[in-house]
Amino acid sequence: MTRSLKKGPFVANHLLRKIENLNLRKEKKIIVTRSRASTIVPTMIGHTIAVYNGQEHLPIYITDRMIGHKLGEFVPTRIFRGHARSDKKSRR
Repeated sequence: MTRSLKKGPFVANHLLRKIENLNLRKEKKIIVTRSRASTIVPTMIGHTIAVYNGQEHLPIYITDRMIGHKLGEFVPTRIFRGHARSDKKSRR
């Protein structure tokens, strides 16, 4: 279910403040956050945000095609190591 248009997109206040300060100073620093639920808004374009995946902060560079998505969509939390190998020789 999507969020109500009346409410607008969710962006963590601390994250929005950091980005606005960097935009005013025209700086490009890595912003560290744990807010995976924050929506990517146009003011974030061009910044690198390190999002926490449960073990470490993974940096993602924000482009215009990411607008409207959540930060957590670009940082996987689980490691896929492949399916179990089938022993076809033992079945014979």
